[in-house]
Amino acid sequence: MASWEDVRRIALSLPETSERPSWGTASWRVRDKAFVWERPLRQSDLRALGDAAPSGPILGLRVEHLGAKEALLADDPAVFFTTPHFDGYPAVLVRLDSIGADELREVMIDAWLARAPKRLAKDYVDAHLDDEAGRTPAE
Repeated sequence: MASWEDVRRIALSLPETSERPSWGTASWRVRDKAFVWERPLRQSDLRALGDAAPSGPILGLRVEHLGAKEALLADDPAVFFTTPHFDGYPAVLVRLDSIGADELREVMIDAWLARAPKRLAKDYVDAHLDDEAGRTPAE
């Protein structure tokens, strides 16, 4: 459903975001802090996941804390997953071809907010998100 072009478009629409390669793959950063990145599965991931290993494109996504990670994993295991490499680390992996564009935008904004400097994040929330509507982007 979602594509790398969707990831690129959403990421670069967020303030002070840049795209640059990291470990030979694309990553997007806010003031040099990665918040989403292309994350092909490694051999160790494939061994750990076994038959459950997805074959499509995988997006790495920062989350605010380990509680947020567990919530995403429990909420939609068909989209969000992890590997032992990310144990104890506030990040999840996303099956890019299993997530819709609206949900992708929401989790990418959350990832950006988790990594952006506090003032920049506050300014973005104040300008773009409607608190009464549960963080729905304002038009």
